[in-house]
Amino acid sequence: MNVPRLAAVDAARAARVLNEVRDARLAGQRTPVAPRPVIEQSWDRMLRGGVDPDHDFRAGLLSADEVRRRREESPLREVLPVLREGLLSVADAAHHIMVVADEEGRVLWREGCGPVLRKADGLGFELGADWGEDVVGTNGVGTPAVVRRPVQVFAAEHFVRSHTAWTCAGAPITDPRNGRLLGVVDVSGPLETMHPATLAWVDSVAKLAESRLRERHLGSLERLRAVAAPVLARTGGRAAVVDADGWTAAVTGMPYASRIALPKSPSPGCSRLPALGLCSVEPLAGGWLLRSVDESAEPPPASTRIVLDLTRPRRWSVRVSQGAASWTRELSPRHAELLYLLAADRGGRSAAALAEDLFGDAGRTVTVRAEMSRVRRYLGGVLEHRPYRFCEDAEVEVLLPSDAGSLLPHSTAPAVLRDRASTPR
Repeated sequence: MNVPRLAAVDAARAARVLNEVRDARLAGQRTPVAPRPVIEQSWDRMLRGGVDPDHDFRAGLLSADEVRRRREESPLREVLPVLREGLLSVADAAHHIMVVADEEGRVLWREGCGPVLRKADGLGFELGADWGEDVVGTNGVGTPAVVRRPVQVFAAEHFVRSHTAWTCAGAPITDPRNGRLLGVVDVSGPLETMHPATLAWVDSVAKLAESRLRERHLGSLERLRAVAAPVLARTGGRAAVVDADGWTAAVTGMPYASRIALPKSPSPGCSRLPALGLCSVEPLAGGWLLRSVDESAEPPPASTRIVLDLTRPRRWSVRVSQGAASWTRELSPRHAELLYLLAADRGGRSAAALAEDLFGDAGRTVTVRAEMSRVRRYLGGVLEHRPYRFCEDAEVEVLLPSDAGSLLPHSTAPAVLRDRASTPR
């Protein structure tokens, strides 16, 4: 069913059909038409998580001081003018509201049509409210944050019954420096006022905001490059100046790499980095000076230990330890899937085998190779290819959630679904 098109042609009929689909699905009965995959997967997460579909739950609102503090610390404040310019005037005229939430789903900004804002108050859609999916069910703020892509939720596609008179379109905004989720921008309003193109509109404005953040990042690298020039001119051997996220401003004595993987919390001293080996790490204004250390007199490197931590929802990470040096990196949903599959098969997997594991289609090797290329940018020192695998001398440990149903809950990969079903609860 093309829900956006049906809603545009006959909103009342769309609402009736979606109510029938929702009621049948929640009753465990056959649905008249299949729910959209992104909605069905969200409903499955809600059922596993115990969210009550008939009674909404409202977490405590943040205090005004806490909302103010989060606004001041959020990078989203830098692109708020872009979001307002791109969304607010049209949203207000169309009887919608614009909502901007942080990465936890907390509403930090909320503007638009006055009557709709008052209706939102009645749903608890207020400043400081928690609209994470695991709290209030399938919605246009929490669900895009989980799946990391734009999602429109029409009427009874909302999991909680009291939200079914609304339609929401939300898109995630990520930090171009590190891929971290910064928050979600959402446009919400009554079903009959929504247009099939609303989601594409919201997504395009979110991408424009990310582009503005990218421009600001490039400007900060230029400023760091000016600081780096005289420092590197006095430095012999291999050295690089990078910003706090490892993006390279300048190098000397070595090939240029756009980014160098840093420890999760860099500190002055010696550290072993995948791209450079043993380095001295020295603070600079706005970044770090990395200087390669001659290891000819050093003892052989200690064994490598890799810990893949999948215990915390949406906070998956990989930690690499080599002797006294270690570093940690948070993982995107796709990278968490890939590393989980490689940890499960230490003999290695070809691109075709990984494509079969992820998509049930061995032909999707281009997607797999592109993602593995991104993974090897920060794990190149411990991850081999042809086939893809962790290096033989590395000790690999996978930390799994206590509930098998919470293993990579976003994932629809056939191999992960099989492991969820086969793991004892």
